[in-house]
Amino acid sequence: MSFDFSKLLSVAWGGWTTTWPTQLLALIWLAFLASWVGASFWQGQTKKQVMTLESQRYRLPILVGGILYTPFIAEAMGWKPLWVLGNTGIIIAAVLSVAGIAFAWWGRLHLGKFWSNTITQKEDHRVIDTGPYGLVRHPIYTGLIFGMLVTGVAIGLVTTILGAILISLGMWQKGRMEEVFLSKELGEHAYGAYCRRVPMIIPFTSPR
Repeated sequence: MSFDFSKLLSVAWGGWTTTWPTQLLALIWLAFLASWVGASFWQGQTKKQVMTLESQRYRLPILVGGILYTPFIAEAMGWKPLWVLGNTGIIIAAVLSVAGIAFAWWGRLHLGKFWSNTITQKEDHRVIDTGPYGLVRHPIYTGLIFGMLVTGVAIGLVTTILGAILISLGMWQKGRMEEVFLSKELGEHAYGAYCRRVPMIIPFTSPR
């Protein structure tokens, strides 16, 4: 008996487009996921990495949030959106979500071979403080948190809003862990000074 991948894809796509109030937001995030995963092979050699058990501190909220962010939980519970945006609202939400994703991609491309999906020190790792990293210390998280919160609110489901919040908290926790790790590996004089100079997540705020 052969596995029908097209049927699975149809069910997944149908879940998003029937539960989310617009196909546009679903398409934006599915395209982002495909491109992000596809580019994950482009990274430098890892020199040192945070232990897997420690990483559960940020992985767990991101995993739970990601599950809630999909349409299937709300669909199984029979929950409906708290509000429904009109066409203008959806377009604005889509533009803002794409802006967040674009900012995240700018951060990833600017980081180049030093990017990693986990907390690691790459070979020849150094502090990057130009481009988006001159605005915030974690532009990838800034862009994704912004885009996900906008989309979660636009969809109006309790699950997507809660999922976006949990993912945001997980990314914030991961950012904090990265900073402790990199301060030790790259030196307080280098990375610590950078943290005291540039905001963490929100641009144009006081560094903390």
